[in-house]
Amino acid sequence: MPKKIISKVANVTRDKIFKSIHGNNLIYNTCWEDPRIDRSLMKINSKSQIVMITSAGCNALDYLLDNPEKIYAIDVNSRQNALLELKRALLKHGEHKDLAQFFINGSHPQAKEVYSQVRPFMPEYATEFWDDKISFFSPKGIKKSFYFYGTSGNFAWFMHKFLNTHKKMQKNVIGLLDAESPAEQKKHYDIIEPILWNFAISWLMKRHTTMALLGVPRAQRELIENQYPGGILDFLKSSLRHVFTEISVKDNYFWRVYLTGRYTDSCSPEYLKEHNFKKYKTGADKIEQHTATIAEFLKSNPGNYSHYVLLDHQDWLAWNNPAALAEEWELILKNSKKGTIIMLRSAAAELDFIPEFVFDRVKFHPEKTKPLHFNDRVGTYESFHMGTVK
Repeated sequence: MPKKIISKVANVTRDKIFKSIHGNNLIYNTCWEDPRIDRSLMKINSKSQIVMITSAGCNALDYLLDNPEKIYAIDVNSRQNALLELKRALLKHGEHKDLAQFFINGSHPQAKEVYSQVRPFMPEYATEFWDDKISFFSPKGIKKSFYFYGTSGNFAWFMHKFLNTHKKMQKNVIGLLDAESPAEQKKHYDIIEPILWNFAISWLMKRHTTMALLGVPRAQRELIENQYPGGILDFLKSSLRHVFTEISVKDNYFWRVYLTGRYTDSCSPEYLKEHNFKKYKTGADKIEQHTATIAEFLKSNPGNYSHYVLLDHQDWLAWNNPAALAEEWELILKNSKKGTIIMLRSAAAELDFIPEFVFDRVKFHPEKTKPLHFNDRVGTYESFHMGTVK
């Protein structure tokens, strides 16, 4: 069989694996985009109407602290919306001590009982999911943390077990996360790095199924491999070295929860901070959730929205469905006004995958985003972009 045909068949198979994983599972148990950077550029106010992708819901809740008029959280995966529904129910109808057990510790000894108290305030699609999956928050069993469930959580659990089998690794990971300066972080990471990137882990990170579990489609992987001679492995090595040695990890709750399975009171998303809890009692009602694509939502809900937060999903559209990408941009521009802010991240270094007509209507601001991107606490995107509608 010709190599081109074999390659095409392999790619079709990989895409089917990715769709199967994403269509049948909770993928993200926490957001992997830094809202501190977003909010510094978004300038949210009481008239803001934000259209965004739900993911794990952390960032939608973060944006609420700037008092927007409305946030529309959109996701094609109903399980992601169900996760945000549980967070909103605990914020609106629960107590902070229970919220903290669920989402700071990642487990609650009375998870089922607390869930039964907030369950009546949740929509049916969310209760259908959590009736079956509330055990994710059980402190019993081999995982003992919600952050080790879902497809990305499964891999986090594997990495956690790997780190804990090496006493030197375990000690230095904690030392790294508790370090007071990048110089101190570097001392710990210099010990961690050669152990972390052993043959087995390096081999695993090159597998398509691993990337799919982490939420990385083939299109994004190929974008990375086209830019890095050493492929996905070199990209990851470079990204992690930057995050752990060049910027402070003291408040990097993204990597703390990934490496340890829990946050701390001081190192956690804003919605989990006790001093913010009262703000969410009424504020959480400003979020409206839809299980749909961005295009489907805009067709059914036309309006003049002030912000769009698109995460990185356009990478996939650009490679797999350019017509859908063009349609999405047409609908975004149709449902925007002068000054509307559009934010996205990408595995590509440049925005050359966006339709040409977009640049006639949107001005992008690399002079603002590039300096901020350096300090992004996640560090796993090649680029970050903000545009304003002309």
